[in-house]
Amino acid sequence: MNSRKSLADFRHDAISETSSTNSVCLERARSGDPGNLWVTAERQTGGRGRRGRPWVSEPGNLYASLLLIDPAPMERLGSLPLAVAVAVHQAVRAVLPLAAEPAEIKWPNDILIGRKKTCGILIEGEALPDGRYALVIGIGINVTTTPDNPMYPVTSLRQQGSMVSAEELFAHLYAAMAEVLAAWNNGKGVREVTARWREAACGIGEKITVNLPDRSILGHFVGIDDNGLLMLETDDGKTMPIAAGDVFLK
Repeated sequence: MNSRKSLADFRHDAISETSSTNSVCLERARSGDPGNLWVTAERQTGGRGRRGRPWVSEPGNLYASLLLIDPAPMERLGSLPLAVAVAVHQAVRAVLPLAAEPAEIKWPNDILIGRKKTCGILIEGEALPDGRYALVIGIGINVTTTPDNPMYPVTSLRQQGSMVSAEELFAHLYAAMAEVLAAWNNGKGVREVTARWREAACGIGEKITVNLPDRSILGHFVGIDDNGLLMLETDDGKTMPIAAGDVFLK
């Protein structure tokens, strides 16, 4: 059996309003859905970001979640966020006018345009009672509006001169995700994905701050290893691998 994905392997369910497209996907998984299901909503009433932060979900932006079932062995799942970022970056770049600021990926999977955040990605997983593992990739992209009083600089595709609609952007995302997941190949294609991630990366060679749950570390972002860990060179010359944290560029 060929496990590589093609466009024909994916389904799409568009709904007008829901609390959270990630929650819908998890409910479908618990009901036995076989996966490779996209759910999009025009509006979310309970969207959430990383660490439980609320994600403002007004109409006009793209709110999409992809349900995957058993996408890779557990030890290979660590590189999936990089693959997702590569696909989202590809879709965003495809709709930006030539005059727009550069689209880049901030580790691990924030999409920035001109160093301003334009997309949030939240990946959630759950072991199902029947032994399968559900993984949901939630993607929110600022198409027409940006949140009020953000914690960091933000932008939207509209502010960057793109007149794309959320539906058109989703068509690009649908195709890009199928292509990148095929290249990722259940985690076996991690080298190709990390190479593509590096090409789009933001801040390599620059000074950054990484906020961990218990402390902040300052250092130089020297890149990522082949498993997608951030490599931080600290002031004492040591290189420290980091699996999770919030990165702040200077």
